[in-house]
Order: sequence, then C-alpha cells, then structure tokens
Amino acid sequence: MFISSVLELAGMYIPDPETEKKEILNQYRNLLRVWSKREKPVNKKLVRKAFNLAVDAHKDMRRKSGEPYIYHPLEVARITAGEIGLGTTSVICALLHDVVEDSEYTLADIRTSFGDTVTRIIDGLTKIGEIFEHPSSSAQAVNFRKMLLTLSVDVRVILIKLADRLHNMRTLDAMSRDKQLKIASETLYLFAPLAHRLGLHAIKSELEDLSLKFLEPEIFNTIYKRLEESRPERKRFINKFIYPIKKDLAGKGMDFKILGREKSVYSIWEKMKNKEIPFEDVFDLFAIRVVIDVPPEQEKEQCWRVYSVITDYYRPNQRRLRDWISLPRANGYEALHTTVMSNTGKWVEVQIRTTRMDEIAEKGYAAHWKYKDGIDRETGLDEWLNKIKEMLQSEDSSALDFVDDFKLNLFSDEIFLYTPQGDLKNLPAGSTVLDFAYNIHSQVGNQAIGAKVNHDLVPLSHVLISGDQVEVIISQKQLPGEGWLDFVVTARAKHRIKAALKDEYRKHADDGKQLLQKYFEQQKVEFSEGVATRFMEYMDYQSQNKMYYDLVKGNITQQKVKAFTQLSDKGSWLRFISRPFSRSKNQKSVSLDLIAKLKQKPETLILSDDIEDIRYVISRCCNPIPGDGVLGFMNRKGRIMIHRTNCPVAIQSMSSYGNRIIKAKWRTNESIGFLTGIKIKGVDKKGLVKQISEVIYDKHGLGIRSFNLNTHEGLTDAVIMLYIQNTETLNQLIDNLKKIPEIQKISRIDRTVV
Repeated sequence: MFISSVLELAGMYIPDPETEKKEILNQYRNLLRVWSKREKPVNKKLVRKAFNLAVDAHKDMRRKSGEPYIYHPLEVARITAGEIGLGTTSVICALLHDVVEDSEYTLADIRTSFGDTVTRIIDGLTKIGEIFEHPSSSAQAVNFRKMLLTLSVDVRVILIKLADRLHNMRTLDAMSRDKQLKIASETLYLFAPLAHRLGLHAIKSELEDLSLKFLEPEIFNTIYKRLEESRPERKRFINKFIYPIKKDLAGKGMDFKILGREKSVYSIWEKMKNKEIPFEDVFDLFAIRVVIDVPPEQEKEQCWRVYSVITDYYRPNQRRLRDWISLPRANGYEALHTTVMSNTGKWVEVQIRTTRMDEIAEKGYAAHWKYKDGIDRETGLDEWLNKIKEMLQSEDSSALDFVDDFKLNLFSDEIFLYTPQGDLKNLPAGSTVLDFAYNIHSQVGNQAIGAKVNHDLVPLSHVLISGDQVEVIISQKQLPGEGWLDFVVTARAKHRIKAALKDEYRKHADDGKQLLQKYFEQQKVEFSEGVATRFMEYMDYQSQNKMYYDLVKGNITQQKVKAFTQLSDKGSWLRFISRPFSRSKNQKSVSLDLIAKLKQKPETLILSDDIEDIRYVISRCCNPIPGDGVLGFMNRKGRIMIHRTNCPVAIQSMSSYGNRIIKAKWRTNESIGFLTGIKIKGVDKKGLVKQISEVIYDKHGLGIRSFNLNTHEGLTDAVIMLYIQNTETLNQLIDNLKKIPEIQKISRIDRTVV
C-alpha cells in the first residue's frame, strides 16, 4: 500500500487488473455509443469479434505510460468513428490495426474472420520493420511513402493512420524528450498538412497544437493561458455581436445555429510570428460561424441571404470576402467567409455554411464521401487524390524527393484557372504556365514552349493568378530542361520533369561512358567502374547517367578528366582511387559509432561555450543561444548540428531523419557571448540611436557586432547584431528597449546576418 501511494505521488501508472478490466469495457461501450450515432449497429457482433481478438492479441502488452496497450486501438477506433465519421469496416480495422505486427495473428487469420476488405486495409495499416538509415534515404520518408501508397488501395487506410497519429500525440507525454521532438516534428511537417488536405480541419488544428506543445512548451502554455484569461470577455463580446443577427434570422423563420469558435494556439502563434506582433494585437482570436439547415438546392441562395442579414448590421471588408460555395477548395471545403467591423471597432470574421458544408469541413473526406452519392462530376479532392496515386506509382523518385514534392501541395493556397474551352482547373498559388501544362497532360507539359494567358503571349515561367484563361502552345521538338525545375511549384510537374530528364539521361548513358573511357585512355589510365565512380564523386554528381549526359553535351571536357588524374603532387593519382570508398565508409562508421554509443548510453550532449568544439556546430538557420530549447542533429558528414527545437529546418530534418536526433542542453559560462540579432521598428527621432546604444552598452554591457539603421518618412527600421550570453539576458534587453517611447516593435532575428 505504501509503495502504491509513493508511485501515485510520483505520477506513475499503477496496474490494477480489476480496474483495468472495467476501464476496457467502459471504453468499448463508449466506442459503441459513438459508432451507433453514425450508423445503425447492424454488425455489432462483428465489431465485438474484432474487439475480443484485439484484447487477446494485446493482453500482455503495455504502453510507455504503463497502461494496457488495448486502450490505444480502442481510442483509435473511437476517433475513427466519432471524430472522422467512418463506419463499421473502419472501426473493425482500427481495433485490429496493430494486431498483425504485434502478435502471432496473421493476415490469413484476419481474412478468415473478417474478409478481404478488412484484410486489405489491415495490410496497409501494418507498420513496416525498422529500416536502417543510409545517406540517400530515411526510415520516416520510406514509411510515409509506403503509407501513402495505400491511397491506391483504400483511402480509409490514411484516415485510420491519422486517427492513430492523433491518439499518439495526445499521449506523447509518456515518451522520452528525443522521441517527443521526432514525433512532433514529423506530425507538424507531414501529418497535419495531410489532415488539412483531406479536409479534417479539427484534427489538423489539434495536431498542430499538440506539436507546438512539445516543440515549444513555453510558447504553447503562454498563449493557452492568455486565451483562458480572455475567454469570459470574449464570450460577452460574441453574445453582444450575434444578438441582432440571431433575432433577424429567427424572424425570417430560418433554421440555424450560431457558434463562436476560437482560433487554435498554433494559428495564433503563426500569426504572431509572421506579422511580428504580440498576442494583444492578434485581432481574429475567434470566428463567428452561422450554420443553416436547408435543402441542397437552396444552399447557395440561403447562404447569400444570411450574408445580406449580417451586412445589414455590420460593414463588411470587401477585400476579405471569400466565396468557396461557387468555387469549393481542393479539399472539398465550402463556405462563405466575410470579415465585418463590429460596433466596438474590432474586425470579426464570420463563416456561413449549411449543415452539409459544416460536416464536410469538420469530418473531411468521410463526409465528402457520404454526400457524394449521385454526383457524377469529379470533385477537387478526388482529382487531387488521383494525382497523388499517379505520383506514387512511379519508382523513379527517391522517398525523400517524393516527400518534398508531396509536401509542396499540402498546405498551399489555391488559384482557379480556365482552359480555352472554359473548363475550370485549380492549382496551388504561385503556379506557372508550365504547372498548368502538366496539369492538363504530361505530354502537353513535356512539349510546352509558351502560352497565351488572356490572349497575351507569355513564357513558361509566367506566374498565373486566379481567373486567368490559359492556352498552352506546344512543339513536337521541345524537350524538358533542368531549368524547368526552378519555376514549377506543383508536385506533379516536378515529378514529370524529373522523370523526363532521367529518360533523356538514360538515352545518352552508353555514349557518355564510351567518351569517358576514351578520355581516361588518352591519359594512359585504365578505365573501370571504380574509376568512373570516383570521378563522379570528384565532379560532385549524384547520378552517373547525368554525368554521362553532360559528357555527351560537352559540359564535361577532357581537361576535367586530366585535372582529376593529376590530383596529387605528392604521388600517383591512383592513390586517390585505390581506396574508392574509404572516405565515405570511414565517415559513415564514425556517424554510426556515435549513434550506437548514444543509444547504449543515452546521455544528453552537453553544449559548452566553446562553439568551435569539433563535436558540434551552432546552426545559422535558427542561431540558438543558451536558454533556448535545443537538440542535436547528426548530418551526413557526421557533424552534430545544434538547432532550436522550433527551427523549420530542424523540423523538416527530424521528420525525415528522426533517428539522428541527439538530446542536447547548454552548460553556460557568463563570460562568453553568442551572436544573435534583434529587429527594431519605430518612429524616427533625433537621439534614438544614442538611447538604444546606451541601453545595450551601459545598462547591459553587451558588445555590438553591427548596427544597420534605415529611416524613411519619419519611420525607423534597425537591425542590430550583438553578442548575448543567454535568452534571459536577451529578454531583459528587449524589455528595456521597449521602454523607449519611440520604439513600436522589437523582435528577435532567428537567422544570423553574416
């Protein structure tokens, strides 16, 4: 009893078989309640059978928290049914999603008990074994690509995977810090955008918030606390704002509900960062949502009728009107958005939807599927899914290339374009004529030489805007060029260009190889595959076929080969190639050796103030200083790069190479300064520079590396690079500079100005 009390006080989970059995049954009943709201539970016996099998398969397993593992599939099934809105088959698959991997049950057993459809989805959900990392790939990227391959099997695999990821994020507290950083980064970089693209707005927002919670706990907790503190005042404002609207709509006999919805913590933080404003200056902390229940044929008319009522009471901002009813977004989202000026001088965003639109907005693809019956035309979401399936069918691109290209189209804004025949096409904002050409057809893209946009002749690199009518001009003699990759933004275009270039390189491979052999023979050197490989490394090529192509095109001359053969003045150049893979093997072994040691004895890397320490490098992309939350990341060369935990570069790297994360913390010495920077905006005044310098020099005794000041029409912008001991000193400096009346805004510069 004493031990149990101690464990409880320590926050540790204490197993109790009877209590756990009751909790498992309670969670199962809760699942049934949620599921029955979605559809009639006619297959209750089948779900019970799946539940019993899952309980048996996981009976001896526990999660990191100490809880029975069965809690996890039960909760994933509840999210699948309740928060995504999927049906019986998906509930069964969610219950069984880890059974094949974690137990002796096989896919054959699943097929015997539940049939082919469930087996196919379970096969897609079964996790792949650990893949050892090597410089050209990563386990996460390969896993992610394999997960998306299931889109060609059944989109429910992806939706259940998102439910699985959501529950893992909700229970991430039990994981070690390095695991938290890896999983949170991967979630923010890939899974949240994927949820967005599939229309799962609520899940996307929660995944972003939970990622921020673990990547930047102080920022998350601060914004969350400020939202809590301001909630009563916000509620009073909303009630007063919606009162005349409710009264008017009720008087017109409309069936409606009005909700006040808070912005997510992550979206608020993004706005604070992008606009460099404090929490108090974020005006749209919430949005008003009006949801009306009307027949499908009256939706458009009635939504505009509600808009008319709202603008009778509040003046709209015409630049913020968004009509996603006439032109739905690619993820199926439909609504009218307007921003109006309240009677208190605050802008308020108002969203107008029907019940059907609201369900699609919240439940995403599942609701889109539900309402699709009887509709012949392909929706934007279906079109997007088909493009992803097409990308996935290619074996040409590496896993990392695929993930990078796929990521391009997940979160981008959209533009709407027209063909000469008046057909509507939607593409990501920033798309060019060449993106449009590849959207029409791969062959059109490969042979494009220009276009007429609104009847004006433009080049392939011309950036399109919504409403443009585009006629692509082609030539049978045209071939894709490498420069094309510099001005396309869609994953489809990038993928097709790379595939066409690889085909072209392949055609010239034999001729290029013969030419290289000739060049080496002229230097009295015997040609071999090993020699060709070392020459490729010397020339810094990633592809041998690309090197052979450039030889044929004259981009690699005989003089380059001669220079390669004369590399060493101290001995024969053959010494350079006699051990053709020695450098890469040694480099790899150093990296793997360090990673292995860290796994065996996972000590935190202590960062001393000697930033020249050969073990690690302070990254310039985020410029961390003592006091920042940091992590180490092993790069391909075996160097440990130190990043701030919220650094975008680190988040992308962790999402692709999570196994290379190394825990790190500072051991500081107050006598050492780290280069960082601040940006100041304010009103120009004589003596302002002196005031700023006095705060930096006299009050804080800090050294300035550079001070750049620009003034224009009475306004001042300054960028100051200085040496700071830690974040505490930096925050004190910013607080003191804010006391200067003329300074309106101060922010830290993440990237070092060199």
